[in-house]
Amino acid sequence: MSFSQTSRRAFLAGGMAAFALPAMGQDFTGEIEETAPAERVRHNMMAFRTQHWQDHFDNLRRGAILCDTQSRALHYWSEDESVYRLYPTSVPMTDEFTRLGYTEIVLKRREPVWIPTPNMRERDPSLPERVEAGPQNPMGTRAMNLTWQYYRIHGIDNVAKIGRRASNGCIGLFNHHVEELFEMAEVGTQVRFV
Repeated sequence: MSFSQTSRRAFLAGGMAAFALPAMGQDFTGEIEETAPAERVRHNMMAFRTQHWQDHFDNLRRGAILCDTQSRALHYWSEDESVYRLYPTSVPMTDEFTRLGYTEIVLKRREPVWIPTPNMRERDPSLPERVEAGPQNPMGTRAMNLTWQYYRIHGIDNVAKIGRRASNGCIGLFNHHVEELFEMAEVGTQVRFV
């Protein structure tokens, strides 16, 4: 067995554990994604394909993030191309909530406070006016605001959301992944939703 085969197997074994273990023992209640009983939905956890930044961006000034809403994955490239990361995500639950195009990170927040948007409160008046930082916060441990109002890349409060259509427009990552991305991405990092 070659080094590359060994490394790939080690990565897959470690990668699978990294994706699977946080979900063990977690209960999920509530609706995330509506699916007809006979319809099969593919929840993409290890079948990601790498992307080339050149297919989506003109340059890597301040780095680049691609949010692929179809494969439910986030790709990150550093400005000097020394770092490429691929993370599983949650994506908007409907096409109505999905915005496509280019934006950028304008603010980074540790332990963010979550304030439901006016539209969310209109749809569900029982939502709290705000949720302070902590395990019940839907934005998890880190949030990166985008130029689009109310759109964020952030952590999650429920690992069952990853790989699913579960948000009101934001891209959600496991908290340990968003913490890593938070340290690499900077204000001004370009972002594309496809």
